[in-house]
Amino acid sequence: MTYELLKIENVTKNYGKTVANNNISFSVNAGETAVLLGPNGAGKSTIIKCIAGLLRFSGKIEVCGFDNKSLDAKKRIGYIPEMPAIYELLTVSEHLEFIRRAWRMEDDGYGAEILRRFELDDKANKLGSELSKGMQQKLSIACALVHNPDVLIFDEPLVGLDPHAIKELKLMFRELKAAGKATLISTHMIDSVEDYWDVAHIMMNGSFAATKRADESDASEKSLEELFFEITEGGERE
Repeated sequence: MTYELLKIENVTKNYGKTVANNNISFSVNAGETAVLLGPNGAGKSTIIKCIAGLLRFSGKIEVCGFDNKSLDAKKRIGYIPEMPAIYELLTVSEHLEFIRRAWRMEDDGYGAEILRRFELDDKANKLGSELSKGMQQKLSIACALVHNPDVLIFDEPLVGLDPHAIKELKLMFRELKAAGKATLISTHMIDSVEDYWDVAHIMMNGSFAATKRADESDASEKSLEELFFEITEGGERE
């Protein structure tokens, strides 16, 4: 029996006369990794921001059965934006303490483990303003994970990361799946998700052009890469 941790129903988002998301519906189950693929401008980041509660939209989004704008939903989401959102005057360790206090949780040591895995443990007393772009990205991921949310939303998570951090994050994706979390990853780099996706939605012009499930693939079907380039480039690659 599948259990939907994230449910999006008929979501539309307009910027003036521009339709960024056009009546989008999909869900992400417990223990499932879903991917939004598409070129820049396809509407991926817009639906991610709608889910995270950062944009107004028409339609319905639920997180673990709660309206995504509710406090109950927000505490169950970990959101990693494309551009790191860190506090310049807080240290690395203070960022994690801030998140823990916001959700009234004790320090269970998980934050320290994440910092160690991302090689940030020796930067614990560094201010956010002193961190490089890659370190800020790793800290942003740590902040999203530290309160152990049920739903993880990543927007272009591998951009700016060093090879070690990419390896650790891909391992974490598998760990989140094994732990029964729902993971949604938005990216335009298909090779960054080829090893661990369960369902992939290919976006074009604010809508889903195709959906493919990993467990439904067979030799007669197009691969995800073939389907992606057929849709985004009309079947022609340079």
